Amino acid sequence: MTPTPTDAPTDAQAAAQAAALAHLQRAERAAADTPQARQGTPRPVRRVGVVGGGTMGAGIALALLNAGLPVVMVERDEAALAQGRARIQAVLDGQVAKGRLTAGDRAAVMARWQGSTHFADLHDADLVIEAVFEDLAVKHAVFAQLAQHCRPGAVLATNTSYLDINEIARACPRPQDVIGLHFFSPAHVMKLLEIVVPEAVSADVVATAFELARRLKKVAVRAGVCDGFIGNRILAAYRAAADHLMEDGASPYEIDAMARAFGFPMGPHEVSDLAGGDIGWATRKRRRAARDPRAPAVRDVQIADRLCERGWFGQKTGRGWYRYEAGSRSGSPDPEVLAIVEAERVRAGIAPRHFTREEIERRCIAALVNEGAKVVAEGIALRPLDVDVTLVNGYGFPRQRGGPMWHADQLGLDRILADIQAFAQEDPLFWQPAQLLVELVASGRHFESLNPVD
Repeated sequence: MTPTPTDAPTDAQAAAQAAALAHLQRAERAAADTPQARQGTPRPVRRVGVVGGGTMGAGIALALLNAGLPVVMVERDEAALAQGRARIQAVLDGQVAKGRLTAGDRAAVMARWQGSTHFADLHDADLVIEAVFEDLAVKHAVFAQLAQHCRPGAVLATNTSYLDINEIARACPRPQDVIGLHFFSPAHVMKLLEIVVPEAVSADVVATAFELARRLKKVAVRAGVCDGFIGNRILAAYRAAADHLMEDGASPYEIDAMARAFGFPMGPHEVSDLAGGDIGWATRKRRRAARDPRAPAVRDVQIADRLCERGWFGQKTGRGWYRYEAGSRSGSPDPEVLAIVEAERVRAGIAPRHFTREEIERRCIAALVNEGAKVVAEGIALRPLDVDVTLVNGYGFPRQRGGPMWHADQLGLDRILADIQAFAQEDPLFWQPAQLLVELVASGRHFESLNPVD
């Protein structure tokens, strides 16, 4: 569609977008050339194993197959294995139907796929990626099998989104071979690959992971170990800010509208419906169970739990934050959801107030930036640019804004800090200013000053 005169950016806006895009190009090059990857020599990867044939496992397998790599998929039984194969086949069939792939190409891809219900069939794999249920005990059981059956020197990777990879590695007799390869769904489409580096991993394994990302044409970012790594940890702060706004008076649909107007392809509640609300529900229950009761009480918005308790998990169940007609991926606002939101406000003793779109935006962006600063200060992300690359390529932060840390520099870090300090008057526990942000404002510097110079 040709922009109307009112849609066309001004010269200043066009210059700002060009600068943001140039920053991201530099940032993606720097992220792929992380120091830890340069310290080792990539191990040869000629054959790969994937444990798990669910949505994520099938997507990872397809990404590998499309890169020309033979793949052995291991599942618990023949029925699950058949479902994994069918998921891959369905994507390829769709590409043939759309003319993006020939029938011969499809056959060649599937010829590289092999299925098995036995870990022993991974004996000659150079790299194995585990993509099973997000449960530490399940992961430990899988890695025990991998350590037993995989050849010495094989790279053993986990696709976990949140769990402690140091704990997974410590339970494996070969911790030096264990690394995190956090793909994003659908894994054969999404560009980001978070390479999560546990404490005992060999430099050669890190180098192998970055070389694999290059072969898969992924944008690779090195991440340290914490709950959620770079992206999901920052996203959790963004979602928490959105939850607080919703309980305080904004509707989920107003919050989503703000996100789209800002430039995200979807709002946080639309994303939840797409991914499946049960995933976030499981994470919340795990975090509540692990929380130290002696710690200060954090605000715990339970609106999403009420939806999940009804079995409303989003698109796959036809209801979530939105209602979905059969076969439709486009949802419509649900008055029953708004009634649940209102009931939860009453339960929490909160009198709702109105928020403008600008107020919603300022809170959500401040949460992103503040958590991003904490992630950098802790070394989970090596540099602010790694946060920008992660959020743009994995979470839909608008590319033309350069990523949250670049965007914050353009807004002015003093303004971001002032917002956080104002919000802290209501909730000082959630809105704790990152020390790095405080220090940068005090010294008159920007996040960009912490990035390497070309």
